[in-house]
Amino acid sequence: MSTRTLIRGGLVVTAADEVHADVLVDDGRIAALAAHGTTVAEGWTADRVIDATGKYVVPGGVDAHTHMELPFGGTFASDTFETGTRAAAWGGTTTIVDFAVQTRGRALREGLDAWHAKADGTCAIDYAFHMILSDVNESSLKEMDLLVEEGVTSFKLFMAYPGVFYSDDGQILRAMQRSAANGGLIMMHAENGIAIDVLVEQALARGETDPRHHGEVRKVLLEAEATHRAVQLARVAGAPLYVVHVSAEEAVAEIAAARDKGLPVFGETCPQYLFLSTDNLAEPDFEGAKYVCSTPLRPKEHQAALWRGLRTDDLQVVSTDHCPFCFSGQKDLGRGDFSKIPNGLPGVENRMDLLHQAVVDGHISRRRWIEIACAAPARMFGLYPKKGTIAPGADADVVVYDPHAVQTLSAATHHMNVDYSAYEGRTVTGQVETVLSRGEVVVDRRTWTGRAGHGLYTPRSTCQYLD
Repeated sequence: MSTRTLIRGGLVVTAADEVHADVLVDDGRIAALAAHGTTVAEGWTADRVIDATGKYVVPGGVDAHTHMELPFGGTFASDTFETGTRAAAWGGTTTIVDFAVQTRGRALREGLDAWHAKADGTCAIDYAFHMILSDVNESSLKEMDLLVEEGVTSFKLFMAYPGVFYSDDGQILRAMQRSAANGGLIMMHAENGIAIDVLVEQALARGETDPRHHGEVRKVLLEAEATHRAVQLARVAGAPLYVVHVSAEEAVAEIAAARDKGLPVFGETCPQYLFLSTDNLAEPDFEGAKYVCSTPLRPKEHQAALWRGLRTDDLQVVSTDHCPFCFSGQKDLGRGDFSKIPNGLPGVENRMDLLHQAVVDGHISRRRWIEIACAAPARMFGLYPKKGTIAPGADADVVVYDPHAVQTLSAATHHMNVDYSAYEGRTVTGQVETVLSRGEVVVDRRTWTGRAGHGLYTPRSTCQYLD
């Protein structure tokens, strides 16, 4: 049975508009919007009426960079597709794009099938996949064309992690040439992993084993250099480029310079680079291990450049790179050797709230909040306007957001399957109240009503910034 839902009296905020409007949801989609109090809106009837007076009505968030159940460093990310997507919904995110991993020497298809098997029937919200290319060869290049045709339209390559995910410049060029021909988008982890490994070895030899040294060896210049190199390789290939988890002012500058030339180069940053810093990595008693991720946290002075990049659209997207490992039993694999600390932070539940705090703090506007968290990731990865906006015909992925509620972020109250919060004790203004996923209420006034298996796999078109 189809349920008609009416969301009444809120301020509808999209990337393009802010309007006091009622939103009618029918059969899982947005059926209509009408100005609140007008004859049209007053005439609507529905099975369920949600009062959004004094609240924002915003599109469900699109987190285009998550790693549920990712194998890394001899362990696995602690969130499953079930726990991770439930936590995402609690935080106002209604679509994730996760990364299927190709195993070296195996077909892309085998990796994609393995990730489908993990996610199928377990997700609380809709999901899609990128493909990590670990082994660029004639066979995997041909497979890229087939994946694009069936809606896996982006491919991640690594300039870091030699011996695991690393691709050399020749492999990267080949993959970029292929994507230039098939319409796919190359996503790049831009750090000079070969040079970083030398610095890691030297630091450990000097007895520098604490978590803070993770940030010190993964130098800003090696992120900037790799970003520059990725841009030049993409220019040679005539391919678009999306640089993931940009953390440093110098890397932003490389992306901005490319965009100033009119090149199809895009950048993403993450809340951890906007709100955390090397001060966290330096926390005593191995607490800094909680904050080990790659690219690493940077000194605080880099944050201003990231915010500026988001305001000027040199950075288009804020994703989480959600890849949680428990402090006890996982992060502590690296006691006495920072290079063995699993890389990754939890954050899928916190992104929408932290970015709303950025609105409160004056870093970005309300519409820009929705753009970088919802509309731009949906456009970047071929999901718009099905996802990322509130407009007739769009999926009814809708969040009723209380901009005045004050909450304290904590592991004691979050829903991610991890034993710490990267934002423990931080007070933010704004909180998700009610969440609809394709018209189904999954969070009802801060009560969970969703279910595993509601979320559907969503094939994607190619990057909509290139049309």
